[in-house]
Amino acid sequence: MVNIKNYIKSLLQLNAVTITKMAELMNEKSEKTYTRGSLANKINRESLTLKEAYILADILGYDIEFVKRK
Repeated sequence: MVNIKNYIKSLLQLNAVTITKMAELMNEKSEKTYTRGSLANKINRESLTLKEAYILADILGYDIEFVKRK
């Protein structure tokens, strides 16, 4: 199983985006308010919603895709 916390932190680091900056960008793309602390807690608890994961991926320039296993 993928460790979501480490995966997201790696994506942020790879794209040179801090959690603070991501929270600001997510505020612009959603109807919710995010702070550095609230986003960090969601990442650490691995409790992002699918909608939040889509927003985060979109901001970083990625797509989330479900692919049927063969």
